[in-house]
Amino acid sequence: MNRQKHVPQTPAETPSDGQARFIRRLRRHRITVRTARILILILFLLLWEFCADQGIIDSFIFSSPSRIALCFYEMTVDRSIFLHIGVTLYETIVSFLLVTAIGILAAVLLWCSRSLSEILEPYLVVLNSLPKSALAPLLIVWLGATPTTIIVAGMSVAIFGSIMNLYTSFTTVDKEKIKLIRTLHGNRRHALFKVVLPSSVPAIISNMKVNIGLCLVGVVIGEFLAARNGLGYLIIYSSQVFKMNWLLMSIVLLCIMAMALYAVIGVVEKLYRKRF
Repeated sequence: MNRQKHVPQTPAETPSDGQARFIRRLRRHRITVRTARILILILFLLLWEFCADQGIIDSFIFSSPSRIALCFYEMTVDRSIFLHIGVTLYETIVSFLLVTAIGILAAVLLWCSRSLSEILEPYLVVLNSLPKSALAPLLIVWLGATPTTIIVAGMSVAIFGSIMNLYTSFTTVDKEKIKLIRTLHGNRRHALFKVVLPSSVPAIISNMKVNIGLCLVGVVIGEFLAARNGLGYLIIYSSQVFKMNWLLMSIVLLCIMAMALYAVIGVVEKLYRKRF
């Protein structure tokens, strides 16, 4: 019988001892970081609960984790909390998608026309620096107290900075690659789709990470002034009637929502890196 010969693994297939130690240290470091994060959160919640139970802090003003959890359970049972979460999530996602699409299109237009970019640059700087909370009352007068107003308020926080950042990314693309396109008799459209946009994908994804949080902030600002549903409305209403459990629960839900939306963009970034 013919026996199969044992083929020794090449050094490229077998990690060296140094590489194995590095991988183990990296894994231990990640486990340590995650464990520390969880412990800090648990200790904070336990300390908060203890202080509220012992009267060290006023539980009526500061509430407690158990009261917040009970409040969330009660609003889950009557399904009222899902309406507020759904409204805020819908308005945030719509404003984020519009900011992403409009930001890319506007940056492309500015890149295609240098004269237009030079004309609009000071206006973009001023509008980006303007406190967006000052625009919310004006938007209510113009558009009324509608979900459209809240979506526009969410967009106003992120749109101008998004355009400026993406345009800067487009203009800093490797000039030699664009020269190569021109050498091969390509036009501006070829340079845009073959060089500029592919090279700017990491910047676009990074911009999306920032915009998702900014859009959530803008939506909450809009809900403070022009909403009858949503977590922003729940925060304002609960503060007016001194239902601090509702207020703190809404803030916790906003934190969880922001983390979840950011994680989704992070997954998109990982998929892009694995593919390209």
